[in-house]
Amino acid sequence: MGILLCAGLIASAQGNLQIRPLANEQNIVLVKEAKKYLLLPVQDNAPEGKVYIIVNNQHQGVAANVRLAREKVDYYVPLDLSEYEGQDISIDVQGMPESSLCWKKISLSDTFDTTNREKFRPVYHHTPSYGWMNDPNGMFYKDGVWHLYFQHNPYGSTWGNMTWGHSTTTDLVNWKFEGDAILPDAWGSIFSGSAVVDYGNTAGFGEGAVIAFYTSAKSTPWGDTQTQSMAYSTDNGKTFTKYEHNPVVTSVKRDFRDPKVVWYAPGKHWVMVLAGGQEMEFYSSKNLKDWKYESSFGAKQGAHGGVWECPDLIELPVEGTKEKKWVLICNINPGGPFGGNAAQYFVGTFDGKKFVNESPTQTKWMDWGKDHYATVTFNNAPAGRCVALGWMSNWQYQAVLPTMQFRGSNTIARDLTLYRQDGELLLRCAPSAEIEQAREGKTVIPSFKVSDSYELPSLIDGNEGAYEIDMTIKNAGASRIAFNLENGKGEKVKMYYDVMRKQFVMDRSESGKVDFSTDFPAVTVAPTPETDNIRLRLFVDRSSIEAFGEEGKFVMTNQIFPSEPYNKMSFVSVRGNFTVKSMTVYRINY
Repeated sequence: MGILLCAGLIASAQGNLQIRPLANEQNIVLVKEAKKYLLLPVQDNAPEGKVYIIVNNQHQGVAANVRLAREKVDYYVPLDLSEYEGQDISIDVQGMPESSLCWKKISLSDTFDTTNREKFRPVYHHTPSYGWMNDPNGMFYKDGVWHLYFQHNPYGSTWGNMTWGHSTTTDLVNWKFEGDAILPDAWGSIFSGSAVVDYGNTAGFGEGAVIAFYTSAKSTPWGDTQTQSMAYSTDNGKTFTKYEHNPVVTSVKRDFRDPKVVWYAPGKHWVMVLAGGQEMEFYSSKNLKDWKYESSFGAKQGAHGGVWECPDLIELPVEGTKEKKWVLICNINPGGPFGGNAAQYFVGTFDGKKFVNESPTQTKWMDWGKDHYATVTFNNAPAGRCVALGWMSNWQYQAVLPTMQFRGSNTIARDLTLYRQDGELLLRCAPSAEIEQAREGKTVIPSFKVSDSYELPSLIDGNEGAYEIDMTIKNAGASRIAFNLENGKGEKVKMYYDVMRKQFVMDRSESGKVDFSTDFPAVTVAPTPETDNIRLRLFVDRSSIEAFGEEGKFVMTNQIFPSEPYNKMSFVSVRGNFTVKSMTVYRINY
């Protein structure tokens, strides 16, 4: 598309776009016979401008903050004009010079291409089709479908314009993007929260209505505010209507967010858990609209290196018993064991109003990697299961990850239970069984003994970096059981069991591209149960490794960015030997 310069007018050669530059980097884009999308060219490192749709001289909705291209185009994002197709409308663009490249690249279109153009996009992990993603939100299961909402910026791959993006799946592996479900409004951007299926019609929006709770976050000249709002859906979460009397919970606290709502059966009421600074607050309600403050939890409990966020409250069975205990999940940033964010948890009792931690002197971590945060569970999961998803990244470097079309991914789904070890109740995070249904072909490695070193020349010929390794190791006196995942470029992820210290270690400092952040090269360490037979499952997917030891008694999640997939594995034994009794490599694909 060419651009014709006229006096005070930049006219599109398409004939249906005219750009009128004004003073002070103000611009009017005249759209004749709007199509479904206005494709906006984005430059990730450009300053933000503001984009408004104007109809009948009135702004429609809230401004989109977009880093419109000035010198180069990194990718495109769509401004949805479907509501105005065929009409003549105006677009108010603020903060963009007349000389910017965006005026030559902006265009109307009936389609938006989401074809993957990223070599680091995972194969079997959820990612947004385009744009930025962080916390998982509002997750629920209904009528055979798992619903995932997420913090989404539909106008770029940097943080901003927080909405609830929406994806669905029937198998927890193959995800379909459903668009953006809840958009910013007069109360602010749409921050994290939860959703419940109201089968009892306690809120009066209909039996089986899906009720979403989220934080409305607003910036004003007088400061930032965070309040709790609600919306309801009568079409199984596809579209939402915002409650007319929002917000439903308010506070004078600056950090006051991420409502998690659960049903407390003994008291026949709902419970809302909110993160407020460095504590969790509990509220109760009979109708999901009127909330009463009950108690708070947090003083002198767990880690306090940063703000507490994204709570969850779940009741879990204790393996091998008829006992159940309550678990309070508390995500924290910063303050994780290896820098940046992490998810801690507390095990105890809950009476519908107050949570009591049974191990007040201990800090317990859900995952021992650098890239596991904002973990929450699905409401209404079938067969009494408790299924969790986490955000697979770290705020230390999420904004500079080496991807453009998208930024952000989720962990694989994990089933949660409790088990007792040395008198302490601990959380098991096991890979959900659905991941096994995604296996496509396998390579069985015969048993082998390692007394010094041993190399497997190829894991799966032609693999695309998306596979699972399931192996069992029998130790025979080795003080260190070490193995590396490698590629032909010499890039590697080094892992080992330190038998004496009862630790599993992962080192990604030579894993590939690591220079985009000084916080990215890292060595992470997890405590391991004592056993002579070690069971380990490694889920490798182009840009991540998730290690599950003893079916989830310890978990470690780390991102990696190799220049080509790892297709070799080597083993080293220190002061003794060990035998790899069984090893199967499964290719995982859509």
